[in-house]
Amino acid sequence: MSAALQAWIAGALLVAGSLFILTAALGVLRLPDFYTRMHAASKAGTMGSCLMLIALAIVTSDPAVSLRSLAGVVFFILTVPISSHLLARAAHKAGYALWPGSVRDDLSSFPEGLTTGPQDGSEGQGK
Repeated sequence: MSAALQAWIAGALLVAGSLFILTAALGVLRLPDFYTRMHAASKAGTMGSCLMLIALAIVTSDPAVSLRSLAGVVFFILTVPISSHLLARAAHKAGYALWPGSVRDDLSSFPEGLTTGPQDGSEGQGK
């Protein structure tokens, strides 16, 4: 791939990533409650960061830097959805109120104390 084409593709990815990050920042400033703000920051922020890291992988001539930036993309994609979900769940359990205009609250239908592990206290007993 020619250097000029690499520069154009990387520039387009940087501009697109910057627009996604700008959208995330505007969402954090403008959206009405904690949950929608966190949604904007996690989704658009992840996309913007990943696009910028891909641009770095394209424009650099060092394979080690390219590999690290692509590993960063994978890390972002694997960790941000999980961490934002856990933060939202913890905020809901702590009592942070939804925006009054919210249509539904999916977490309110779960019984209190519901966990994903064994409920009979048999963890670690070799069963």
